[in-house]
Amino acid sequence: MMRILLLIFTTALVNLNTLAGKLSGTITDDKGGLLPFASVLVKGTTKGTTANQHGKYFMDLEDGVYTIVCQYVGYTRQEKSITIVAGTAILDFHLSLLQTVMKEIVVRPGAEDPAYAIIRHAIKKRKDYQNPLDSFTCEAYIKTLIKTRKLPAKIFGKKMPDEDRKGMGVDSVGKGIIYLSESLTKIAFKKPDKIKLEVLSGRESGSNGFGFNFPTFINFYENNVNVFITQLNPRGFVSPIADGALNYYRYKYLGSFFEDGKEINQIRVMPRRKYEPLFTGTINITEGDWRIHSLDLFLTKESQLEIIDTISFKQIQVSVTKDVWRTKDQIVYFTFNRFGIDATGNFLNVYNKYDVVPRFRKKYFNNVVIKYDTSVNKKTKAYWDSVRPVQLEPEELNDYTTKDSIFKYQRDNSFSRQTIDSLRKKQGHISLVNLMWNGFTRSNFDPKHPFSFSFQPLLKGLEYNTVEGLVMNLEASFNKSFPVSKERISFTPHVRYGFSDTHLNAWATLSFSRRTFEWDEDGGSANRSSWSFMGGKRVSQFNKDNPISPLMNSIYTLFLRDNFLKLYENYFGGLTYINRFDNGLRIAGDLLYEDRLPINNSTNYSFTGDMNKPFTPNYPYEKTTAQFTRHRAFITGFDVQFKPGQSYIEFPHNKMALGSKYPTLSMSYHRGWENILGSDVNFDKWKFSLWDEVNFKLRGLLKYRFSIGGFLNSKSVFIQDFQHFNGNQTILASPYLNSFQIAPYYANSTIASFYAVGHIEHHFNGLITNKIPFFRVLKWNLVGGANAFYVNTANNYFEIFGGLENILKLLRVDLVGSYLNGQTGLLALRVGFGGLLGGAVSTGNNQMRPN
Repeated sequence: MMRILLLIFTTALVNLNTLAGKLSGTITDDKGGLLPFASVLVKGTTKGTTANQHGKYFMDLEDGVYTIVCQYVGYTRQEKSITIVAGTAILDFHLSLLQTVMKEIVVRPGAEDPAYAIIRHAIKKRKDYQNPLDSFTCEAYIKTLIKTRKLPAKIFGKKMPDEDRKGMGVDSVGKGIIYLSESLTKIAFKKPDKIKLEVLSGRESGSNGFGFNFPTFINFYENNVNVFITQLNPRGFVSPIADGALNYYRYKYLGSFFEDGKEINQIRVMPRRKYEPLFTGTINITEGDWRIHSLDLFLTKESQLEIIDTISFKQIQVSVTKDVWRTKDQIVYFTFNRFGIDATGNFLNVYNKYDVVPRFRKKYFNNVVIKYDTSVNKKTKAYWDSVRPVQLEPEELNDYTTKDSIFKYQRDNSFSRQTIDSLRKKQGHISLVNLMWNGFTRSNFDPKHPFSFSFQPLLKGLEYNTVEGLVMNLEASFNKSFPVSKERISFTPHVRYGFSDTHLNAWATLSFSRRTFEWDEDGGSANRSSWSFMGGKRVSQFNKDNPISPLMNSIYTLFLRDNFLKLYENYFGGLTYINRFDNGLRIAGDLLYEDRLPINNSTNYSFTGDMNKPFTPNYPYEKTTAQFTRHRAFITGFDVQFKPGQSYIEFPHNKMALGSKYPTLSMSYHRGWENILGSDVNFDKWKFSLWDEVNFKLRGLLKYRFSIGGFLNSKSVFIQDFQHFNGNQTILASPYLNSFQIAPYYANSTIASFYAVGHIEHHFNGLITNKIPFFRVLKWNLVGGANAFYVNTANNYFEIFGGLENILKLLRVDLVGSYLNGQTGLLALRVGFGGLLGGAVSTGNNQMRPN
């Protein structure tokens, strides 16, 4: 019995001695003003925390005596000693504004500010500090908060319902938290450039999302500093200690201060010119070893910042070894005020648990750059309370409590008949406006057996051409998903009727798709496969890349009497298989049978234009002098695409590609088989392509695409199977890297054994125009390039173009000059989409295939 009592007593003592105390406090300035996101560190370690927006902090510490260091950029660092025992302890800090001391300076006429000498030293040491460790790991806690201060009654002319405002969590004037997340990520690095992020846990208020785990590090030792996404400025931003920083910045020495016996120089950073991608603010550089101690920098619209109005950065570096410093805290603030939406937010990063001699298992670094734990979003409230280094604000606590409760209720009731009926009812009735202009989609909202039906609007399906006259297109789509097996079935019927030639064409496509994801010891592997069966009777362009959009052809035909669209009818059946693997490989195979029927113009009508101007025949008259004869074609082919070095984000049940530093390679081969199903064709043709884009940062973005190909066999080739070079004869630009802006559509089509094609364009992204007053305010950017193809000395084409993009963030205008078959061609204007928003918009003047 005595032994048992002794064991219990000893165990209790051990447990008592290992209990952790909670240290907390408030950080203010010497006048009582709160200092948000101040850094708190245990001296001699990398353990620390960060205060919240109201200057409150807490930290769990085992019993013992500690020296606690408190830092805030622009304020004098303060140290205090405290003894921790089981329970709680309070330690407040009151920081005073940093008082710098000016060194004794001998002022001579024309002498430069002493800041320049310090910056030169820092520039020389930049590469040493860029990645000072061969490898390391650390943990990053990242909290993201976005709040609105005001929302408009209407957005893009559409009223925002009160129900939607309530769902966002904002009040009647649109004020409140619209996004809140936190995540805990393990960061691993190994020279020269291997990095991996393992997201251990993440949560989003009001959803089962994974949280936001960017930015990981903003490294000001890089020459060109990346801030979030390239859309903020594709050129990046010049670091104040970049190799060429003295050409971009002016500096002013503000004095120095001492911490732990080390002198730190405070320097003001000022851009030499407006409308350059440059920072403004202060940077603190240590004396002697010339490293970044801390910084407080910001960007504005005058820094060529896009999308948002301002971004400010506060960063504090601490020593993790005797000679190595790393980021301890990083806080990024931003403001946004567009379209009546006034918002602000911040990204708070706290770095802990630095390990400078980590051991990595074999194959730890692979093509998965960001990996989410399988239970990333399944952590409890108790877990978050135990790992969170920063206290939540009262409004953040309320946001989590309220929105998570609503989400849980909706999720728990998602299978209820009442909820499903409510969602169905919310879809509303199908109105005449839906049928004619908006279209509509209807879903059964059954999570176990989801089904949806969509209908394309009638008016948007209208077109006009000289063959069919007014054309009506009817298209619908039926979709059935199987959540457990990750499969999907889609059936899309299409009916087309021409009111002039009175031809009715109808065809349909049936598609099966499936996603798979398998785990092994090195992670997960994924692929997406699909089968598509199609058949019926349809109308097709002679060039299957569809270089002319029906809308543009309708406009030119009705108003200018130019009928560019050349069509034929065909009874057809086809099969397509596509499989996309997570290593960047894409394999596609197709089989096509067509019974091709010639059709001719049936109407001469147009609204305006020279009525004496005849319409051209409905066949590629530039290449052939007569309409083709009816024939059959049985064609098989395959296409293989591969992007080496592809990197990925690996989610618990799928992967997402991030890209690669290598170009995409593509090889395709098609064969026309004679005498199969009565086929009249006999040919073999091939094509090899590569394409990519290269971001030269300050010097702009280069995009290119090159192809070679030809016919190995051309015994029986009809005009539909020629190699066509995608031309364009309308003012609306065609796809910039897959067409020729002012080339004829069919004049140079060929069955030659070899041809070469090249497209290249450079987006200057503000380079040059940022020095022109009118353009730099509007942020219009230069773009230029060339397109060419070569078959032989009698069949070749070259065009060069230059223009402006980012007009209204959406448009692009180019002046294009061409040479056709060695002779001077045309000079023409082309209007398309390009810039911040326009770069993601299709021109609408094509339906070209990606290969």
